[in-house]
Amino acid sequence: MAKLIGGGLPTRIFYVSQGGYDTHTNQIGAHPRLLKDLGDAVKGFVDDMKAQGNMSRVLIMTFSEFGRRVAENASSGTDHGAAAPLLLIGDPVQGGLYGAEPSLTTLDNTGNLKYSVDFRSVYQEILSGHLGADAGKILGSSYDRVSFLKAPVAV
Repeated sequence: MAKLIGGGLPTRIFYVSQGGYDTHTNQIGAHPRLLKDLGDAVKGFVDDMKAQGNMSRVLIMTFSEFGRRVAENASSGTDHGAAAPLLLIGDPVQGGLYGAEPSLTTLDNTGNLKYSVDFRSVYQEILSGHLGADAGKILGSSYDRVSFLKAPVAV
């Protein structure tokens, strides 16, 4: 991906995936390795973007299609949950924690974390503020604003 960006490919969105986070069993063995692999990959990509002079154009977003429950199951893992962290990395991002930290003890009636930021609010900000797209048209609605971008940039 770094070579494609450095080579001037006009693609605006790239998608890569890392499997293995469906940790219903032996989570304590798998999770640290997965996060290290993710961190190493992101660092390598960021280093490449900085070396190319493209870091100001890049916004990296990590996400998952499911969160994890707080309680460990009988197989030393955790089951699917409703909330998950979403990490944003790049020069266009105003760093910080957005939304309230979820309580690990005050859960919803199914044992899930109670999230305070709807992921569609984050998508909306990226679509409109970073990509210059009509977020309402793409998402089909408008969501609470989460102002995590420093300023709109021309990418």
